[in-house]
Amino acid sequence: MPSDARTTRLVIVESPSKAKTIAGYLGPDYLVEASVGHVRDLPRNADEVPAKYKGEAWARLGVDVDNGFHALYVVSDNRKQQVAKLQKLAKEVDEIFLATDEDREGEAIAWHLIETIKPKVPVKRMVFHEITKPAIQAAVANPRDIDRSLVDAQEARRILDRLYGYEVSPVLWKKVMRGLSAGRVQSVATRIVVERERQRMAFRSAEYWDILAQLAVQGQIDGPRNFQATLIALDGDRIATGKDFEPTTGQLRPGSNAVQLDGDGARGLAARLENRPFKVTRVEEKPYRRRPYAPFITSTLQQEAARKMRYSSQQTMRTAQSLYEKGYITYMRTDSVNLSETALSAARRQIAELYGANNVPPQPRRYTTKAKNAQEAHEAIRPAGDNFRTPGEVAKELTSDEFKLYELIWRRTIASQMTDAVGNSVSVRIRAVSTANEEADFSASGKTITDPGFLRAYVESSDDETAEAEDAERRLPNLVKDQPLTADELAAVGHHTSPPARYTEASLVKALEELGIGRPSTYSSIMQTIQDRGYVEKRGQAMIPSFLAFAVIGLLEGHYPRLVDYNFTAAMEGQLDDIAAGDGTQLAFLTSFYFGSQSGSGDDQIARDGGLKKMVTENLSAIDAREVNSIPLFIDEENRKVVVRVGKFGPYLQRRPLDAPEDAPDDRASIPEGVAPDELTPEKVAELFLAGNGDRALGDDPATGEPVVVKSGRYGAYVQSGERSSSLFKNQKPDTITLEEAVKLLSLPRVVGKDAEGIEIVARNGRYGPYIAREKDSRSLASEDQLFTVTLDEALALLAAPKGRQARTAKPPLREMGDDPATKKPLVIKDGRFGPYVTDGEYNASLRRDQTPEELTLEQASEMLAEKRAKGPVTPKKRAPAKKAPAKAAAKSADGTAAKKAPAKRATAAKKTTAAKTTAAKKAPAKKAAPRKAAASAE
Repeated sequence: MPSDARTTRLVIVESPSKAKTIAGYLGPDYLVEASVGHVRDLPRNADEVPAKYKGEAWARLGVDVDNGFHALYVVSDNRKQQVAKLQKLAKEVDEIFLATDEDREGEAIAWHLIETIKPKVPVKRMVFHEITKPAIQAAVANPRDIDRSLVDAQEARRILDRLYGYEVSPVLWKKVMRGLSAGRVQSVATRIVVERERQRMAFRSAEYWDILAQLAVQGQIDGPRNFQATLIALDGDRIATGKDFEPTTGQLRPGSNAVQLDGDGARGLAARLENRPFKVTRVEEKPYRRRPYAPFITSTLQQEAARKMRYSSQQTMRTAQSLYEKGYITYMRTDSVNLSETALSAARRQIAELYGANNVPPQPRRYTTKAKNAQEAHEAIRPAGDNFRTPGEVAKELTSDEFKLYELIWRRTIASQMTDAVGNSVSVRIRAVSTANEEADFSASGKTITDPGFLRAYVESSDDETAEAEDAERRLPNLVKDQPLTADELAAVGHHTSPPARYTEASLVKALEELGIGRPSTYSSIMQTIQDRGYVEKRGQAMIPSFLAFAVIGLLEGHYPRLVDYNFTAAMEGQLDDIAAGDGTQLAFLTSFYFGSQSGSGDDQIARDGGLKKMVTENLSAIDAREVNSIPLFIDEENRKVVVRVGKFGPYLQRRPLDAPEDAPDDRASIPEGVAPDELTPEKVAELFLAGNGDRALGDDPATGEPVVVKSGRYGAYVQSGERSSSLFKNQKPDTITLEEAVKLLSLPRVVGKDAEGIEIVARNGRYGPYIAREKDSRSLASEDQLFTVTLDEALALLAAPKGRQARTAKPPLREMGDDPATKKPLVIKDGRFGPYVTDGEYNASLRRDQTPEELTLEQASEMLAEKRAKGPVTPKKRAPAKKAPAKAAAKSADGTAAKKAPAKRATAAKKTTAAKTTAAKKAPAKKAAPRKAAASAE
């Protein structure tokens, strides 16, 4: 004990940075020390099980399921030194304050500290939701006891996850591959991603057309004179749009009662409407009003940080944790949209100062949480303190990432307490009668904002990159019924339906939240876990499931459907909430889940079936490993069933005729790394089988008698006969090319003739396209057909022209796509030597055979370029060593913090984002941890 009479207190928090901040708010009578997270946990592997328990049958689980689910907790090696330090300090003080986070996890850490340190002095629990001096002093003055119900709920969750992981994962080892893992939430999250990929694989694109009219008001008017309108009906029948088509068939939905225009029909109608009078038939004007968005909760913060700054969930939470521990924001793991009275006053006061009193509503705004199973134990995420610091006031104190996230939180909080955005919206119907007496109805809509209200401070982004921002205006002329209009232009416009977008981390978190699965404290770890386990890979922002994920989810859906059922998983979250509220018991919950219901009844199917233990042992023999590792794709044109098989050394394609006998051999082909499941189209599969099965014989060359074969090489398919070979043209396919076409290709290179000096001019087809060459001088040809038709005079003329001439007269892009969501660089589609390709000016990605410049979406283009970017640039031999590239990239992405914006300016997405990073080296599944230690990652 200290020699003086003062009372000394030990305050234990979770992190050293939090300890440093809190120590500054307390006097010399307080020692502030960190536990550095959890001090003990269930054993991760057999090596951590204490010697006296190694002989117990339940030791591998770390939970004695036959004795009240008693948990075996051990202090890990990397925490023993810190625990010893805390035990020593506990003997030198008069009181201990446990200041861990105010949630279930923090409550459990506090309980584990008592159980581990075993202090002899009074222990109190202090809680706070922001690390400011007033909040810390209030927490010290108003301590409470540890909430055992919260501890029980956390312990029940931990044990539940251990039982799930350790009992289900071995099933995956036996039936799919060793070293795999299953988890209560990770498996459900993986299922969501797999289901979306299945939808994309089943998707069939449909084409539909409409007419875009550029209309003008006759005579002089105030305001805009020209506007656009779209054809919506013909002779009273609605024109089909994307939502009218079945995504799996590409056909009109039954009962849609819509007219599907094709290209010829749309162009013909446009021609019949030329020079015809247009007239306004209806004008509807309505007031527009938009309420502010609620303050941030954990999930919405992750979603907006991903949309605006391209942050991963982990990056967002890591940055938010830093802001919280430094005292800039309130606790960042919350599902509550509530703001305290202090926060409401601070926000309203600051709005009046920065935006004017007219932007403060008469009464504070209060929001309610819509998320399923929300706990609402904390405030929303907001700037800390009684007086919010503006971004400008804290800019010099924060890192670039911290500043961007703080500004986002500050703007959202301020905007949540501002007035509505108001304006007017107008909808106009227009009619024209064609020369064939057809009544064509067009529609146009507009929006004007008369008072931006909260939009002055904040505009929310959308997961749909093409969606219009809330603050966007579309101004129409002042139109009235029967007003005559003229059509300056009528354009037939074709559209293709698009498959559902892949999940991003942000949209997956949103889906989990809506289903009531997971908790604010777990979203980030869920995103990271499914990637670390090899079930999901990020390409740009998109989350793509692996074939391994298909096999795992297929097994769970087919044999343990309840374990990946969304409602069941959400119901378990609800039961844990009941335990936390004191309305349920840990023992009853775990007993029902693991051993089942003794009466064989109840709401839970797992309990009625005898529990998890019985399920995974008795049903194991019913699982056909070959079946669960086979992912059906389609029946090809030759009546062969094509499947993906998940093998020990990776996925591969398998093909066999439907009527083949059991002992007939299968065709097999490897699937290259990086091929997404939805990219296995019939065309792609045919190409891979050609590559996997070697040569395709076409016959013998009539001139030489040598066999002619099609092969697949590094740069695509080619034909070969003896010593001669030639690449296929871009419009030729390896599975359909004929012997005649192949022999013609093998006639290349062709001698076109000789110049005046007797030097040969040769037409060749190279890696970068067709060209003519005279010794080292070469010129590109416009098409591959010219290889056989270009004359000597034409070749001489091309060679006489300067080399740069072609570049100066380069054709314009096929299509301008807009800015890449990941890099903000403009994307365009160009026509290259290999065919169409998308480029951001630095990286190029060729379009696949099943893609067209018109159909390619911005999301697909971003994914393709992200994949190229992840592989790194193709560096010529004489350039600087490749090792320096990452440093340069880092310098580019870190060139200063975001511009220190004045508070009144609208928040915008960060203009630069770091380049997409590759995941850690993908190890072959067979090389993962040995079974005994793999159990440590099974949860």
